Amino acid sequence: MAAYGKGNGHGAEPLPLGVQGAWATGRAAKYPDFSAPSVDRVMVEERAAGLGKRSLKKEAKVAGLKLAVSMMDLTTLEGKDSSGKVLQLCQKAMHPHERADVPSCAAVCVYPKLVPTAKKALEGSGVKVASVATAFPSGLSPLPVKIADVREAVALGADEIDMVIDRGAMLSGEYEAVFDEIAAVKEACGPAHLKVILETGELGTYDRVRKASQIAMLAGADFIKTSTGKVTPAATPAVTLVMLEAIRDFYYATGKIIGMKPAGGIRTAKQALHYLVLVKETLGDGWLTPDLFRFGASTLLNDVLMQLEKERTGAYQGGDYFSKD
Repeated sequence: MAAYGKGNGHGAEPLPLGVQGAWATGRAAKYPDFSAPSVDRVMVEERAAGLGKRSLKKEAKVAGLKLAVSMMDLTTLEGKDSSGKVLQLCQKAMHPHERADVPSCAAVCVYPKLVPTAKKALEGSGVKVASVATAFPSGLSPLPVKIADVREAVALGADEIDMVIDRGAMLSGEYEAVFDEIAAVKEACGPAHLKVILETGELGTYDRVRKASQIAMLAGADFIKTSTGKVTPAATPAVTLVMLEAIRDFYYATGKIIGMKPAGGIRTAKQALHYLVLVKETLGDGWLTPDLFRFGASTLLNDVLMQLEKERTGAYQGGDYFSKD
């Protein structure tokens, strides 16, 4: 591969052979090691599927379902979103069920324009306000536009920013550009936590997912997240396991604790419990907290609430027993 002489190399002319070594030394001083182990596809899929066969009964199941509620980011990211819809979602996040023993959700995730509405509605509740940014869901705006997007969302009151990486750059092997963009967004976040969305369905292979996870964590992500929910496939147990193992290895190597958020396609209580088993078996009980694990959810909550009622009463409630939003 040719070495380049300007900036981080994108678009510059190749250096003469005699000075490539000096460039390489400079690059090594600026960037961390992006290398990541290759992933055995068969093994990771078999392990992820096998952990889904664990059976949780009675008290353990109820505790797991309540924990899942406390980890949900209730999300609405549609062109028809309105203040009224966000207000209703905020009420549901604060009070998912009339029973006092069912916890509130972790956050409400909305577009930047609706952050003030959510912030006011959730004041004093402990439920966070998350906002997508960086030209969600494509991530294809110029970097200054993305940075302005992030700063505006934080200024409006967002506690958490969910950014999307440039998948085109990632697929083209422009790892330094991906790193630089995430690092710039992290700086723009200020006090807000940063969740970095890899859009794993577009990355295509577990090896790319593993490398993208490594780059995001090195660049300053507080969480790594599977998907926007706009692309299929979105979250899967296997791709989540790959990312959890990346978090584990990063922790062993650096001592830094990174959170995880699978999002998109998680719709049932059974699926949610499967993901909690993946976390427990890969990272341990320390990660079983809303501070370090979230579900990106728009339809998951009602199924979990129905399962909780089933465990309490022995009978399922009708689908209209809970609000749709």
